[in-house]
Amino acid sequence: MGEHAARIPAVAGFARLATAAAAELSASPKKHGKELRKRVPRSSHESLVWAEDRPDAVRAVEESNRGRVPGLAPLRVGRMSATPFAFLRGAAGLMAHDLAETPVTGAGAQICGDAHAANFGLYGDARGRLVIDLNDFDETVIGPWEWDLKRLAASLVLAGREAGADEDTCRVAAFDTVGAYRRTMRLLAKLPVMDAWNAIADEKLVSHADARDLLGTLERVAEKARSNTSARFAAKATAQSGDGSRRFVDAPPVLRRVSDEEAAAVAGALEGYVASLPHDRLPLLARYTIHDVAFRVVGTGSVGTRSYVVLLLDHRDEPLVLQVKEARPSALLPYLSAAGFEPGRTEHHGRRVVLGQKRMQVVSDNLLGWTTVDGRPYQVRQFRNRKGSVDPAALAPDQIDDYGRMTGALLARAHAHSVDPRLIAAYCGKNEELDEAVSAFAVIYADRTEADHADLVAAVRSGRIAAEQGA
Repeated sequence: MGEHAARIPAVAGFARLATAAAAELSASPKKHGKELRKRVPRSSHESLVWAEDRPDAVRAVEESNRGRVPGLAPLRVGRMSATPFAFLRGAAGLMAHDLAETPVTGAGAQICGDAHAANFGLYGDARGRLVIDLNDFDETVIGPWEWDLKRLAASLVLAGREAGADEDTCRVAAFDTVGAYRRTMRLLAKLPVMDAWNAIADEKLVSHADARDLLGTLERVAEKARSNTSARFAAKATAQSGDGSRRFVDAPPVLRRVSDEEAAAVAGALEGYVASLPHDRLPLLARYTIHDVAFRVVGTGSVGTRSYVVLLLDHRDEPLVLQVKEARPSALLPYLSAAGFEPGRTEHHGRRVVLGQKRMQVVSDNLLGWTTVDGRPYQVRQFRNRKGSVDPAALAPDQIDDYGRMTGALLARAHAHSVDPRLIAAYCGKNEELDEAVSAFAVIYADRTEADHADLVAAVRSGRIAAEQGA
């Protein structure tokens, strides 16, 4: 953008956003939860019926590529074809199609919609302290809490297989994931409401989930996360230009410069972003100046969505990098009605993602907002906000069940913000009936995902669908 550097405008007013807490169907959530067992037995969650209209793997991928940047579709296919776990990560819509055929209690929650094992990680709060939680909300909707739990359990089986764990270890990981979810929900149901609401993921939660063997791994990830900042990214991804300003440097296929027109459209859209923020954030952002915009390819399931990084500098030339990421309709939306949930009115999907994230996390990015660029909805957030993640497929086989217990506990805490934990705890109960059923489902679904992945690989080899390997 060069001499056209612009200061983010301070907006005089802002729309105060408020959402009403969902009222429970019964005056006694515990009683209602137990009654749901009669209508939907916990053992029924093993059930899985393949619909006659289920698309094959290639058609499912092609359908999910519609509306994305065409030139990036082969890169997305290449990433999904790497392993069965990678295929699952990019196939949230296909799994939602399958989950629509499974039993649901009808108890709704704000769900992640893509709660696989790699979508948990560390990030920094406003004071730089690290929190571990769910960290991807592109598909978030109000829907069946069971869908998140089943996707997480199935992903643990696939990650375990990729890590070299034997089949019994993988099944136990899924079983323990569900058990940790159930026990954490019971713990939250017993706490004072405010304590349960503000429960944060820390070492106490990890210990409660009996995942102490992960502490060493988490400490190593945390050490890396502390240095994963805007400043470090900017130091690697930018260079000083002839006029003395800093510019992004092309690094294909992940990072590329954009035209002045495209950069101006993104920079101009930040005015709408600022209007989506709480009023007390405005003086902070008004002290930064926009210096450059680049296009940056994002993760496996999101490859092909339009995503930009924006370089801002303060008066000391210290950088802040914002990510402006296209927010597509949730892949779950077409299947909610079959599960008894109405998709709701058409809305700004950047707003949907941001509000869903804030509803599920105890601590969220304090610069989280949304905007519109060239008629498309986007979410905006800090880039490299001390983020760190555990690759579940790279864990030692004897750590897979620990990771499952930790993520199961985190998922329960996230759901408990939008559904009364007393209701879910009462439904799940004290015994292991649900654990057995969902872990059995997870193994069956992992087998099917492996078959889907094999079909995609065969299609790539035959030339039916193009794939590109890349960063």
